Amino acid sequence: MIYAAYQAQADLLEPMRAAARMSRRMLGTAMSGFGGYGDTAFLRNLSATFEMIERAGLSHARPAFGIDSVMVGNREVEVTEEVALDLPFGSLLHFKKDIDQPQPRLLVVAPLSGHFATLLLDTVKTLLPENDVYITDWANARDVPLDAGRFGFDDYVTHVIRFLEAIGPGAHALAVCQPCVQVLAAAAVMAQRDNPATPHSITLMAGPVDTRINPTKVNELAMSKPLDWFEKNLIGTVPPGFPGVGRQVYPGFIQVSAFLAMNLDRHVKAHVELFENLSMGEHDKATTAKSFYDEYFAVLDLAAEFYLETIRIVFQEHDLPRGVLTYEGDRIDFRAVRRTSLLTVEGERDDICAVGQTVAAQDICSSLRPHRKRHHLQPGVGHYGVFSGRRWRGQVYPLVRNHILSSD
Repeated sequence: MIYAAYQAQADLLEPMRAAARMSRRMLGTAMSGFGGYGDTAFLRNLSATFEMIERAGLSHARPAFGIDSVMVGNREVEVTEEVALDLPFGSLLHFKKDIDQPQPRLLVVAPLSGHFATLLLDTVKTLLPENDVYITDWANARDVPLDAGRFGFDDYVTHVIRFLEAIGPGAHALAVCQPCVQVLAAAAVMAQRDNPATPHSITLMAGPVDTRINPTKVNELAMSKPLDWFEKNLIGTVPPGFPGVGRQVYPGFIQVSAFLAMNLDRHVKAHVELFENLSMGEHDKATTAKSFYDEYFAVLDLAAEFYLETIRIVFQEHDLPRGVLTYEGDRIDFRAVRRTSLLTVEGERDDICAVGQTVAAQDICSSLRPHRKRHHLQPGVGHYGVFSGRRWRGQVYPLVRNHILSSD
């Protein structure tokens, strides 16, 4: 019912957004005419109003990465996107570069938490010059037919393992936020089974390894209700008109609404500033804000079983730090992780995965020798600053690079 109501509202608003889009284009033609004298404050305000109406909605399609080239040393090289492995619930996307010298092969595991993998665009751009980068391109569950089966916590771990096997022995893995748990689990399972594709290193960035430590609002919400409350109130059924019709999902529009509510004042202020920049012709400032929200408001749905199992395993029962996490029915022995180097990274001001939650992985991997373990607390950044922005590029990434190179 909740999904059908949302879709009905979105369908009703679409004609208004389309009309605003057409009006803004017509107004732009008028403003550029008459030798530039049509560009008045009144018309700019009206154009800004139309654009804000046009933008008042969510997208359910992945934005393009748009990385056509990258500087490798002193040379600009072409980048092409290739699907290295295609699975129903996600594909392994390879950013292939036209270079001869080998680089460390790195799997970037994007979060499956309501946004597309392009949320890590800045992460990928920073990694690309010095690494052979792959990324998990998770599918929108509403576009996955029912006959593709279920997708739960174990299936996520299986996908990580299969992606690493597709890349081949000697690769590295970097997880951002939610998948830190699954990547750590995959590394342990692969080590237990002597899988030749066990990663040489893993980097866990701002992830909920042990949410009992310094609980955030996100953690408290997950603990405040029984699991059946989440199932009854937050799970919807994909309506007709989509390939996944009938699939039970945790809708992306609920997730993004929850994130907005956490910092509502900040988002309202940002949109007020966006309107002012548009009306004043400050196009560079407006473009920065629009790029951020184009990505932020592009949402995907999660398979219901994955969402509910994550709530239970990670946030309510804390299976990983309690040592009772299982995979395919068998308990995972994290002492098996002996040759995979570990780097954990946290942000000082992170209000989603607080300080202490990710570094807990260091104690869980008790067999790792000290020279294979390192932790970094990045001062002055929140959650997103750990993997995007100036401090990520200038202070965090050099540590990640050294960690990968020393493990390669």
